[in-house]
Amino acid sequence: MRNSAFLAVGIALLVVQSNLFRLIGKLDIPGVTPSLLLPLIVFMGVHEYSIARGAALAFLLGYLLDLFAGAPVGLFTFITVTTFIVARAAGVRLAAQTFLTKLALAFVFALVEGVLVVILTAIFGGDAARPRALALLVAPHAVSTAILAPLVFRLAERVHQVTITVPRPGEGGAR
Repeated sequence: MRNSAFLAVGIALLVVQSNLFRLIGKLDIPGVTPSLLLPLIVFMGVHEYSIARGAALAFLLGYLLDLFAGAPVGLFTFITVTTFIVARAAGVRLAAQTFLTKLALAFVFALVEGVLVVILTAIFGGDAARPRALALLVAPHAVSTAILAPLVFRLAERVHQVTITVPRPGEGGAR
């Protein structure tokens, strides 16, 4: 149930994210479109109990992001799985409880995501000018992602709370 709920929320966030460009593009600030999927992946990393299930879900959402963004297949797939694993490894220390920690987590992970995109594009891309152009977009993207991250964290927390399964009397416990 939780996997399906997070997958549905992730797809909805991808649809909203892909249409935000039309609204935010009028501001004429390059790179200001936020990543709505990134805070969800970080939330899953901080709160998910199964690394295999979370990594599989991050893989699927990253693949869908590749398709939505028109990026080379595997670019965001790799980055979302990596983000999930790093957030999972540091999850105990990075529990996003306050507004400021949510902003900071989203900002740092968005910066890391942007740097990874630039590095992978430089390594595997055919155009030498593209990584330089992408590098200029990293900071505005990280700021806009951090600004909207508390909303995504709140949505993810609601999904997390709704999908908690409590064992009925007689189902769990000692045998």
